[in-house]
Amino acid sequence: MRSCRVSLRGVLISRSHTESVLRVEQPHPCRKMADFVTFEDVKMARERIRKYLHYTPVLTSATMNKMTGREVYFKCENFQKTCAFKARGALNAVLSIKEGLTAPGAKGVVTHSSGNHGQALAWAAAMGGLESSVVVPNNTPKIKQEAIQGYGATLALCEPNPVSRKETCDKISKEKGYEVISSCDHPCVIAGQGTMAFEILEQVPDADAILIPASGGGMSAGISIAAKALKPDIKIFVVEPKGKNLEACLRSGERLWPNPPQFVDTIAEGIRIQQLGMNTFPILCKNAEKTVLTVTNDEIVKALRFALQRMKIVIEGASAAAMAAVMSDKMKSMDPSIKKVVVVLSGGNVDIDNLPWMHK
Repeated sequence: MRSCRVSLRGVLISRSHTESVLRVEQPHPCRKMADFVTFEDVKMARERIRKYLHYTPVLTSATMNKMTGREVYFKCENFQKTCAFKARGALNAVLSIKEGLTAPGAKGVVTHSSGNHGQALAWAAAMGGLESSVVVPNNTPKIKQEAIQGYGATLALCEPNPVSRKETCDKISKEKGYEVISSCDHPCVIAGQGTMAFEILEQVPDADAILIPASGGGMSAGISIAAKALKPDIKIFVVEPKGKNLEACLRSGERLWPNPPQFVDTIAEGIRIQQLGMNTFPILCKNAEKTVLTVTNDEIVKALRFALQRMKIVIEGASAAAMAAVMSDKMKSMDPSIKKVVVVLSGGNVDIDNLPWMHK
């Protein structure tokens, strides 16, 4: 069996060309999973990708400040390439392959995604001259499916559950010799997402906290690595849909979720997977606050309406979850010394023909 191995900042990436499956191994038994991706990795990712991406704006709302009693700053990744933060990690992964740092000999890339990571990987692969396939649940919004195909990827539909997504993705990887680029757990993806922290702290240098919506946790893990290195006293709060049950896991340091992995019942389809990634979870156990901000579907709808009616911006459910979190009673009850709060609006790929209040 022929395989290729390279070191990425102390992390060994092994790819079997007969199995076409990504495996991440610890190079030394003393290496802690919480240090799986380093601040230096994020710095290098920023230099690698910054000229291809937007430096997204930060918006404020006097009405929101009055409602929350804090200074709230919205980091608008809905204005990023492919309309979501995922462009950062996907491009870093593709350019790392092109530079020969990971997966030498890969014929292309494949991933499973609820839409945004799929779009981003399709766009990044086209930028890097690689073939791409994207596996999406068959109930993914049509706008996201069309965008993936528009960027040049081959689309594969699967059943709307994590097991089907992974099985379909692995099958394509094996048949075509493509490298699997996880939406959250690949080290290059985590590092790429973390580049946002540099911008946040350049735009709001005295920020006290950052609120980040989480699915598999790649964005929150990456941002936490860089933000904590740049400003150690900053607080990282993870936002989740009801049913994810992340707080108990963070407090115990244990993966308490049931298996096999499943989706939670939320209108924010971009953050519906219940479990954090195997690599992102220990990073967030180390860097994130143990208090998790949980939001309901009704709260997400309220935030979506606020964004459209008061801020005149289009955001998707995952972004609205983060906005809902800063508006929540739990946030209002927190330490008043947390004065300046950055809320990550992770994306804007919403199906405007199927807004959650349109078909009631």
